[in-house]
Amino acid sequence: MSDGEDSPLGGVTGEQQWYASVEGHARGEDEPSPPGSPKANIHVSNEYMDLDQAEIIDEKKALLEEFERKRRARMIQVSTDDTEVKMHLRELGQPICVFGEGPADRRNRLKELLARLGEDAVKRKTEDEAPKKEHPEETWYHEGPPSLKEARMYLVGYSIPRAKARLKRERLEKAVPEATRTAKKQETQNRLRSFGLLGSQNADARPISFCRFSPDGEMLATSSWSGLCKLWKVPECTEVRTLRGHCNYVDCVEFHPSATINMETSSLNLVSSGRDGTVKLWNLENEEPIAELPNMEARVSRVRFHPSGRFLGACVHDNSFRLWDLEIQEEVLFQEGHSKAVFCLAFQDDGSLAVTGGMDAFGRLWDLRMGRCIMFLTGHQNPVVAVDWSPDGYHLATGSEDNSVKIWDVRSRGCVYTIPAHTSIVSGTRYDPISGNYIATSSYDNSVHLWYHGSFQPMKSLEGHGQKVMGVDISPQGSMVVTCSFDRTFKLWGPE
Repeated sequence: MSDGEDSPLGGVTGEQQWYASVEGHARGEDEPSPPGSPKANIHVSNEYMDLDQAEIIDEKKALLEEFERKRRARMIQVSTDDTEVKMHLRELGQPICVFGEGPADRRNRLKELLARLGEDAVKRKTEDEAPKKEHPEETWYHEGPPSLKEARMYLVGYSIPRAKARLKRERLEKAVPEATRTAKKQETQNRLRSFGLLGSQNADARPISFCRFSPDGEMLATSSWSGLCKLWKVPECTEVRTLRGHCNYVDCVEFHPSATINMETSSLNLVSSGRDGTVKLWNLENEEPIAELPNMEARVSRVRFHPSGRFLGACVHDNSFRLWDLEIQEEVLFQEGHSKAVFCLAFQDDGSLAVTGGMDAFGRLWDLRMGRCIMFLTGHQNPVVAVDWSPDGYHLATGSEDNSVKIWDVRSRGCVYTIPAHTSIVSGTRYDPISGNYIATSSYDNSVHLWYHGSFQPMKSLEGHGQKVMGVDISPQGSMVVTCSFDRTFKLWGPE
């Protein structure tokens, strides 16, 4: 048999096959194998992807980028002025301080941000921002009913004696020796540092939106997105009664200033507000409301009793706040002034002043006796969602969605301190109702912080909620703090 008949290619010799492969290689095909080689009749492709090698290349690339970023961060020049560093962080939309962070850590964090975003990020951010918000140059005043004059005269007669008593008390406190005041301050700080969890309770099947202590400190009211309000015995955390009447989210529930002290349980003791514009009035005996205010036609985010108990303030999302005279059952004041929805409201203990916070990022201070806006609170970058007065009558605190709390002095008509309180929205702020020595703030970062008023040092961080904290309150005796959360629980905190 000839060589061609022995070939597996049917008549083509090995030598002929090799020459054919050489010609194929000249046309761009695989390199030929010499005759007799085991690979002479096998087609081998060099088109393949080494997955492990590709991953190693990606890791090396990421490491090089990280080294380059750190090198750029080291070379970036950042101001040593801590105030300027905070301003740049705020312009970049970052918290000006993380809890426990010092000036050096803050500068390093700014360097890391600029290394990622570019050294001119602050300048670009400033240029891209919309024109700065300004409060309206003119405040609208609506003509009130004849009963408004009577209400203002009542407020004058009510507030002046209380202001005199407060000033007398403050003069006596000022006369206390410095050593005594220092010892009292140290005692308060030690007590705040000892705060811990006293009790916890699952309060509803939906998030708990608000919580308030009763004036005697022995009862707690909570509101929920389920439309229910509940009363609880504290510190036992046992349910007393469920209040049914709302058909939508309940945003707020408040006790009358005389409830549980010298008021009949069958009288008006509680008020609650809902997102459907309803405001319902309750006593402590029935599960159904005893009365209801006319629908506000917009969300009512907060309701507050005036210290006299005669008037009820309501924050309405039609850019107004209302004042109701509960004795004559009439709305005596419809006040506009904010360019967006009014979210929160607080009355000074004297009863003469009220402060409102709005979604326009401004606060306004109102003199209820003459109906004028006497002070603008400008400085927050985002909506103001929490306000509270100090018992001294001239300090107040505002909490905002810009994660900060600002302390204002009515006497100097300005902000005296900004607390970089949290890393997310500040949902609540409350002064110690006895002496105003400390402030409790709650936030959507799942935490509550206690701050000593004056130095504004962080005394204690109360952590235990699994989700964002919706509200905070301090008992009338100043001995307990209550918080409510999106995790459907409320928690009691106090000295362990």
